[in-house]
Amino acid sequence: MSDSAGKAMPPGVQAMLDAGQSMTKGFFEMLARQHVAMQDSSGVAATKLPLPEAEALAGLQKAYAEKHAQLWSSMLARKPGEAGPEVVQPPPGDKRFAAPEWSESPVFDYLRQAYLLNAGLLSQMADAMPIADGRAKSRIQFLTRQYIDALSPSNFAATNPEFIKTAIETKGESISRGVQNLMADLEKGRISMTDDSAFEIGRNLALTPGAVIFENELMQLIQYAPLTEKVAQAPLLIVPPCINKFYIMDLQPENSLVRFIVEQGFTVFLVSWKNPRPDTGGHFGWDDYLEKGPLAALEVVRAVTRVKKPNVLGFCVGGTILTSALAVARARGEDPVASLTLMTTLLDFSDAGELGCLVDEASVTAREAAIGKGGVLKGQELANVFSFLRANDLVWQYVVGNYLKGNRPPAFDLLYWNSDSTNLPGPFLTWYLRNMYLENNLRVPGKLKMLGQKVDLAKVDAPAYLLAAREDHIVPWKSAYLARNLLGGETTFVLGASGHIAGAINPASKNRRSYWTAEGRPTDPDEWLDGAGEHKGSWWLHWIEWLRPHGGKPVAARGRLGSTKYEPIEPAPGRYVKERA
Repeated sequence: MSDSAGKAMPPGVQAMLDAGQSMTKGFFEMLARQHVAMQDSSGVAATKLPLPEAEALAGLQKAYAEKHAQLWSSMLARKPGEAGPEVVQPPPGDKRFAAPEWSESPVFDYLRQAYLLNAGLLSQMADAMPIADGRAKSRIQFLTRQYIDALSPSNFAATNPEFIKTAIETKGESISRGVQNLMADLEKGRISMTDDSAFEIGRNLALTPGAVIFENELMQLIQYAPLTEKVAQAPLLIVPPCINKFYIMDLQPENSLVRFIVEQGFTVFLVSWKNPRPDTGGHFGWDDYLEKGPLAALEVVRAVTRVKKPNVLGFCVGGTILTSALAVARARGEDPVASLTLMTTLLDFSDAGELGCLVDEASVTAREAAIGKGGVLKGQELANVFSFLRANDLVWQYVVGNYLKGNRPPAFDLLYWNSDSTNLPGPFLTWYLRNMYLENNLRVPGKLKMLGQKVDLAKVDAPAYLLAAREDHIVPWKSAYLARNLLGGETTFVLGASGHIAGAINPASKNRRSYWTAEGRPTDPDEWLDGAGEHKGSWWLHWIEWLRPHGGKPVAARGRLGSTKYEPIEPAPGRYVKERA
């Protein structure tokens, strides 16, 4: 092979190019086999996955070869003690090669930049592959990213200069600590992301005072104690996701959404889902979660407060469950709530984000056969899926820090919650995957029957506040926006900065980041964004002012929690949230 000037390439560059091309060829042959296997297992006729068209592929290879030649030449011309040129830059936010050791050494500088060039080629080829099926193409892109992230030189002792420096400075003690950390995590069954000993639910997490006033096989209902003399007459019921534990909304006082709402003069109730066990909770289905979750909770809230139409809030899949339950109530002829708030929630699963690309007919059918009639999806398996959606941040960072450098991760409440996984009942999970992610049935009026009722989201006509996050990879904001086209009432859409969790849990006390609002209700989310204005600070402050008119008149705060019928069972946060998967 020759470069663009017709000259023979240096042996080092040629070797790197040959290795890169071999790796690329082998990788995409593997992807082709994977794609064909997935097609076969789904019963669809298999077609061979073509590589990118010849001209596009030739262009990618030419640019790749030129960059490698430039990198090699710059390294040969580099003088001792002189910084090398940046032929290729890491993606924004990529901190794997930020340490000076990577650029100080010509060898490691070459390694990191050669890796980035190879990674760029693989990503470009995955993007250029002519695959008409959007879900299949997204799956190829996901697998490509996993392959690229796993092979980073930062992940291996021999090619990570930070490991070598730390080992020398500690006289090998860092290696010993790393082995100890690895053995401890193997025993634990997961990678440590934070100092687990620093946190305990009820001691320094989930501290907002309250009491459990009702419980059934699937949830406990918590009522929080008032923190103001006057409260809004209409209470607020919160339905968090059952995929995670509720205390993401009540971490510590300074970043607790629950405490913030109570401090603003609202009576707050919250559903705390039970962590199902294979022997006692593996039979629950979607209807059970509607009936024993939001619908049961609303009945108790109405009885305790004597308010016929409470306000409700759902987060993530909790929002999908809550909206489905409200659709059932409307089908029964009821008018259940005064307002609806949905935080990062999908009702239209046309684009279900990175999780959607992992759900296909074959995978859902396999789950239905394994646990669709009973059993659970183990919490750690679910946690692993979410972690690998952001592998560099939630997997490889800790592999390097914990095992190569021998460090202990710092205490971080959000990551403690992230590691506190929950099981899911098989019948619930498989129904959800098939009817939401795979077939997108919820958006079709009358297509789904829940609790014996054909549901139509257009009949859910309470005023709705819809919050999405601009960088959310689990619930893409444009997909969350589509709920405006399904719900029957007036909607207010707000776009927060950051991702799925950080965008939602943006404490008003810190008032960081931004959010966007706009007038009007265009059908197209891009049109909405074009007309949106940015506001500095937390969306919580905007939302609470939206909620106030739906709270009714101020009344004296209740002097007791629960009622004669629903006496307090135990103090918040209750025992359900403390059960480990």
